[in-house]
Amino acid sequence: MAITPPENRLWWNEPLHRMEIVWITIAFLWGVVMFLTMVYWHIAGQQNLSNEAYRVKPDAFAAKAEAMVARYKVREEGDSKIPVVRPPAGGDAYLIARLWEWWPILELEKGQSYRLHLSSMDWLHGFSLQPTNINIQVHPNYEMVLTVTPTQSGEFAVVCNEFCGIGHHNMLGRIYVVDRK
Repeated sequence: MAITPPENRLWWNEPLHRMEIVWITIAFLWGVVMFLTMVYWHIAGQQNLSNEAYRVKPDAFAAKAEAMVARYKVREEGDSKIPVVRPPAGGDAYLIARLWEWWPILELEKGQSYRLHLSSMDWLHGFSLQPTNINIQVHPNYEMVLTVTPTQSGEFAVVCNEFCGIGHHNMLGRIYVVDRK
């Protein structure tokens, strides 16, 4: 029994019971199946995010985002006057994560591709686009780049899913997808 110490202090030299061998075999085979499933899904899953990541200074990334806002701002929303930006189809869109906001709000066109650049100005944040299944860690000093092509119009929530401090629960952003046809 496991409650009392083994009679033989060199328990690892004891022969395995048949049931232990069965459970070890099942656990090993299940691990192999899960590993092969991950490899298969990576190749055939068609939902792998881009693995582009570049080192970037926060000030340099903020300058790129501010230049995009200055060039493509269409309006402001909310009491804090967050800019809503409509980058050109096929262009670059920048999104800043910082305590406790996503900046700016993006307005994208349905069916068009965009290169979405993400970076954090301070702490590790998580970019989770709801209700889709896009989930990325956003690190300070790194620019994560992914290509997105919205397939449905509507309002999508950007949620931080890495705890980033006392205001974490308020760290919500938006991406609008509009159908221009």
